[in-house]
Amino acid sequence: MLSIFAWLSIGIATVCGILIALDETRNPQAMGIMNVVWPVSALYLSVAALWAYYRFGPKKATNAFPRRMSHQHEGSRTQNQEPSPSQIAIGTSHCGAGCMLADLVCEFVIAASGFTLLGSVLWAEYAIDLGAAWSLGVVFQYFAIKPMRDLSVSQAIIASIQADTLSIAAFQVGMYAWMAMTFFVLFPDPHLTAFDPRYWLMMQIAMICGFVTAYPVNGWLIRAGIKEPM
Repeated sequence: MLSIFAWLSIGIATVCGILIALDETRNPQAMGIMNVVWPVSALYLSVAALWAYYRFGPKKATNAFPRRMSHQHEGSRTQNQEPSPSQIAIGTSHCGAGCMLADLVCEFVIAASGFTLLGSVLWAEYAIDLGAAWSLGVVFQYFAIKPMRDLSVSQAIIASIQADTLSIAAFQVGMYAWMAMTFFVLFPDPHLTAFDPRYWLMMQIAMICGFVTAYPVNGWLIRAGIKEPM
């Protein structure tokens, strides 16, 4: 029964991602990296991501402000101005997209290779996911910060590391907590693998938990002017 529900959840999330991607072909986002963030976010936020995209995405499409320069993006604000909940949520989803893509690749590689760390597949997932999620998160952040702040390559890399390191760490806290619950309590023996649809249902929940723990941190980062509102 749980496997059927898992396939249903995965299917709905995938359809939501496809719908977003198809709409983006007609209405691309002004910030190019968001054309990746929106559909990837749907893989775990499902219909919530689809609703958020149609609620906020059209306002940030290229044709919404064709004459604006990148550093005059709609998301720009003066420092210390309170970001809106939607700006914080979109900033959090930007971080979460890197985590989601890293998980999709790394979990299948770990499952196929049988790789473990200290005798445990969970520790291997923790270590590899963190490294991959951080790397992708910094790359995603680079393509947001560089055009918005009009920085050089080196300045943008440093700013991206500053903006996303704490955000990724906070996201992993919630995500890892649910992964531990799955590994030690819900499915202790046999453990789920990436080839089981129930694994990805658990990962969807883990990603949502990560979104919750990263949300307040992203709010602080935006208020402090470390991370750009989107």
